[in-house]
Amino acid sequence: MDDLMRDFLAETTESLAILDVELVKFEKTPDDVDILMNIFRLVHTIKGTCGFLGLSRLEKVAHAGEDVLGRFRDGALQPNAAAVSLILACIDRIREIIAGLEQAGSEPAGSDAALIDQLHALAAGEPVVPAAPPSVEPAVATSAPQAAPPEATHTEGGGAAAPVMAEDGFPMAAEMVAEVAAALAAGDKAASDAEILADCRSEAENADMERPDDYGVAATEGPAAPATAAYAGAERRAGADRRSGDDRREGSASSQSIRVSVDVLETLMTMVSELVLTRNNLLQMVRGRDDSEFAEPLQRLSLITTDLQEGVMKTRMQPVGNAWAKLPRIVRDLATETGKKLDLQMIGAETELDRQVLELIKDPLTHMVRNSADHGIEMPDERIKAGKPETGTVTLRAFHEGGHIIIEVSDDGRGLNIRKIRRKAADSGLIGEAELDGMSDAQVQQLIFRAGFSTADKVTNVSGRGVGMDVVKTNIEKIGGTVELKSTSGNGSVFSIKIPLTLAIVSALIVECGGERFAVPQLSVRELVRVSPSGEHSVEVINDSPVLRLRNSLLPLVSLHGLLGLEQHSKITDGDFFVVVTQVGTQNFGVVVDQVFDTEEIVVKPVARMLRKIPFYSGNTILGDGSVIMILDPNGIATAIGQAALTTTTEETAAAAHQTDQRSSLIVFRAGGEERKAVPMALVARLESIDLATVERANDRHVVQYRGHLMPLVHLGREPDWSSGGTRSVLVFSDQERYAGVVVDEIIDIIEQRLEMGLSSEREGILGTAVIHGKATDLVDIAYHLTRAFSDWFGGTEEDGGGRPAQANRSRRLLLVDDSPFFLNLLTPQLAVLGFEVTTAESAEQALSLRDRGVRVDLIVSDIEMPGMNGFEFAQAVMSDDRWQQVPMIALSSHATKAYRERGKQAGFLEYVPKARRQDLLRILNQTLEDVGEAA
Repeated sequence: MDDLMRDFLAETTESLAILDVELVKFEKTPDDVDILMNIFRLVHTIKGTCGFLGLSRLEKVAHAGEDVLGRFRDGALQPNAAAVSLILACIDRIREIIAGLEQAGSEPAGSDAALIDQLHALAAGEPVVPAAPPSVEPAVATSAPQAAPPEATHTEGGGAAAPVMAEDGFPMAAEMVAEVAAALAAGDKAASDAEILADCRSEAENADMERPDDYGVAATEGPAAPATAAYAGAERRAGADRRSGDDRREGSASSQSIRVSVDVLETLMTMVSELVLTRNNLLQMVRGRDDSEFAEPLQRLSLITTDLQEGVMKTRMQPVGNAWAKLPRIVRDLATETGKKLDLQMIGAETELDRQVLELIKDPLTHMVRNSADHGIEMPDERIKAGKPETGTVTLRAFHEGGHIIIEVSDDGRGLNIRKIRRKAADSGLIGEAELDGMSDAQVQQLIFRAGFSTADKVTNVSGRGVGMDVVKTNIEKIGGTVELKSTSGNGSVFSIKIPLTLAIVSALIVECGGERFAVPQLSVRELVRVSPSGEHSVEVINDSPVLRLRNSLLPLVSLHGLLGLEQHSKITDGDFFVVVTQVGTQNFGVVVDQVFDTEEIVVKPVARMLRKIPFYSGNTILGDGSVIMILDPNGIATAIGQAALTTTTEETAAAAHQTDQRSSLIVFRAGGEERKAVPMALVARLESIDLATVERANDRHVVQYRGHLMPLVHLGREPDWSSGGTRSVLVFSDQERYAGVVVDEIIDIIEQRLEMGLSSEREGILGTAVIHGKATDLVDIAYHLTRAFSDWFGGTEEDGGGRPAQANRSRRLLLVDDSPFFLNLLTPQLAVLGFEVTTAESAEQALSLRDRGVRVDLIVSDIEMPGMNGFEFAQAVMSDDRWQQVPMIALSSHATKAYRERGKQAGFLEYVPKARRQDLLRILNQTLEDVGEAA
């Protein structure tokens, strides 16, 4: 059962409960128009929703009831007790169908013709024919206790019946006893004694509801009427009895959900935020005490606070489809207004994000969809001439990536007209001719985000007013998001919105500059680099702008001292400082700070009114020691740096994009012995310290509770003494929502060095031995160990690839394409130590852009399942162009079925390797290069 059906069941159950109460009120005060209108609205809503969900049986019953209520509303029919009873019977039938739907997931079989005929007759003002007697259910007859003889219910002289007690202790009303006697006197024995007793019980349990004699507006004449009416009542009450049994069943969707005011959730979130601040304060106090007796209970409090925080956050999460609800209507209206044929596709509507963020992106999304439909999609005749289908497609796609949600708005239209944008920018005086001449096509495309800029030839009610994309960019950046644009002439455009999942509580890096502390949202931090005169990293000056040479690319730098007007003790080119490598959209830059402290979960408070005009701050927070600090806004800093500074080294950086220079950042440690070991730093999500007393045993392995999950612990070499107490360092690896920890004895250093494999290794879990800082160090095959923590870490079970491949030639250039940063970081160092010159791309589109820039490769290894262009489409694009047409291609995938393999070969892949079998990949790489010879 999907979420939509669960919501419908919960809402309808609430409505039915309200209808029961309102109908009883309406029977007593039939002139109350407000009550009648409320009843009509509720039934109308149920009917309309049933039609939307395709629940035909439920819709027919509700429709018949709505017709009667409509006659009441119009004054064409006067309500009375019998009519209200028939409406109640309609509500009961709806409730029965809902119960069956809830239990089986689909509408139960059954006929409602008799009830619907009665409702139609009532609506037409005709006499109502009572319902036919219900069929006897043997199961009910055999399970119910025997009823008392009917004679025992009479009193002498035909007076009122004395109260009779049923076997379960419930009083049986005299009216019920009289009805049973009348039914028996009529000579119809279809209802068993057990059914009569069950009927009595049901009536007794609902004794507060008035029971009319029949459902007719005018009672029918004839001797059979009492018995027939009794059977109609028996059928009605038997249904109520079955409902009471259904209500007691566990697992009811309606009983497991309630409506809560948004204000209550906001208050709860505020209280949790204050609890987080108090937790941080206590942690700060305990840090200064080595043997504090509060350490253990505080750790427990910290875990509970984290769980509570995550639980409250879940209550605020809503599917992004809620923000898309009005877009189909907008696209349909646009198609009518413009004469275009438009189709809107929505993918990932179930992706969830914070309701606060959801509300803030509704208007920007509307702007973007309207822009794609009006500017992007061509007229039908123009599309046919271009060889496209006459119906243009606008696609909405949402998915999670790390702590962000990515929303893509794409179209298959004409794309951006670079020449037209240049001409409009020059004609409007938005930018000078000289500056325009020096801008690349990608920079020209960004001009559409300038305020007042529009390429529309005429102003309409849809577009051309110079507002829209600048509003989108501004509103998205206000919530810490970014907007990126990719457009290809003739093939459409893709707008990517990257926004945080929540704005309430975030993880932040605490830094210091000029004696003041600041918080940098960790979602924007890519890495930390320490720069010193004697260190490995150097600062250069290009066009009067400082840049950091980092892994063969140039990173623009901005000093927080200069940005905020703080005192600076040394020049940026010769000082000893830290660089916080920050990402805003696709742009990377470095923020120079004096010190880096730690990461901390902070509660975001709004910026004071007097500081709102300063673009560098997105809020403020209170640290654990009670200090109030400002939260830096990476978007504001990027804007302050200026586009010129960010693009100073665009060409040089692009030429070296994703190109490794044989230097790898490694974390060196000892674990399970005295031998030095190392793993690529890019693979490590966090460095943690755990108390061995918190380690538990589950599923025959050691685990520890970590961020609401059970994290398996892996040891290298000799197993630690888990009972020895104390703390141990743990390297935490993560892949989406899964974590695995490698327990180490000592972390020695974090270094960056060219890797030269001195010795290959036949030991499981070791890639080989290299000389690092003058000492022999084993390079750990961390994937080998992670698949022991989670056998499906790479989508399958790690298998022996049949030996290690020989080292490839140093001149071999390999392109690795995969949308998973973890997998790229995992394979790149392994391929580098085997001698490959590795270039990486996180999407097929990014790989093709490398081809367009003239990058040469000897071998391509590509994932299959990627957002946007998948691996099969990528292979077809490669094979259709002469530049890379002769380059061998190897496919990587978690799905290695025969059908996938055949499709891969048809697309152009020479080999198809499951991701879990990395040793096979390394062997096939060498074999492929040998097969193609120098032509590769």
